[in-house]
Order: sequence, then C-alpha cells, then structure tokens
Amino acid sequence: MNKKGMLFVVSGPSGCGKGTVLGEILKDDRFYYSVSATTRSPREGERDGVNYHFLTREKFEELIGNGEMLEYAEYCGNYYGTPLTYIDKKLSEGKHVILEIEVQGAMNVRKLRDDAVLIFILPPSLKELRRRLEKRGTESAEVVEKRISAASEEIRTADKYDYIMINGELEKAVEDFRSIITAAEMYSGNNKYLIDEVLNDA
Repeated sequence: MNKKGMLFVVSGPSGCGKGTVLGEILKDDRFYYSVSATTRSPREGERDGVNYHFLTREKFEELIGNGEMLEYAEYCGNYYGTPLTYIDKKLSEGKHVILEIEVQGAMNVRKLRDDAVLIFILPPSLKELRRRLEKRGTESAEVVEKRISAASEEIRTADKYDYIMINGELEKAVEDFRSIITAAEMYSGNNKYLIDEVLNDA
C-alpha cells in the first residue's frame, strides 16, 4: 500500500520563475501538477485537462454546491478553481500534488486543509523581477509596473507560508525546492507510523 502523498501549494509573483522551477520538479514522477478548472473558453493551443479543465458555468457551480472545489474565485466574469476529485485521487495513490495558485487561493486552502504545505517563491529583488518581466516582451511598460506593484503586495504575505525560497539561479532554486520536499516528508506529524513500525519490529 502506498504511503499517502502530500499537498504542496506554491505561490509567487508573476515573473519569479515558478513555472521553470516546477518544470524541473515535475520531471520526477512522484509529483502530480494539479490542473485548475475554469469557465472561460480555451485560448488557441490550450487543451482540456492539460492547461485547464474547461467547464460550463453550470457544471462549475454544481461542483461548488457539492463541496467539490478546494478553492475558487471569480475573475472578469469567469470562475477559476481547484477540483478536489483529482487532488484526493492522486494523494491516495501516493503522489505528491503540486498546486500553483495565487495568494488568496493559498490562504483559502490553508483554512480548509491542515495537511497542505505552503511554499512561496521570491525573486532575488524587485529590480530583477522587473528585468525578467521586461525581457518577456509580451506586456506594455504600464502592465509591467502593475505587476511589480502586485508583486510587492504578494511578497508581504510570504511570511504566512511554511517555507520561503528565492529563485535566483535555477539549479540552486530546484535544489532548495527539493530540500523543502524532503523536510516536509520527514515532518513528525506525517511519520507517526514509523515509530510503530520500529517498536513492533523487536
């Protein structure tokens, strides 16, 4: 029987490189990336079940009513949220589930799931964050400044997370993330069964 997996909630400002770090972590098949659900229409190139679970508004509200959404929010007329079904199934299979969501969603998960481990990824500095956002070349200077302002607010909430790490150099950041996973796996609250195993093997 597999030991139950753990739920890891990852947040950080846009441009801090969360996706790049998680891309490396997810090469390990012990991990499952939780795909969010939304009521918005798929954009070009997006696939159902890969980028999002694309649901009708009626179906999404049915899941809310049945208590089947771990967390959800409404932005610009569309729902976004995390279906519980996929998470609990993967955890029961012994997979570690990674949930990449913004701060508000992470705080909602904290209230509902005391088994969740919250990780906040920081950029080395706001100056470096601005450089990374500008390097993308996909947003106007005005939008970049809005993202920097939002990042400042998000970073002020980082102390509410269990672990804080910096994504400066990718290899070091991936190593730090793996260290956090190992520490969480060894937490006494998750390993009480080991005490019984040792005592019973006399």
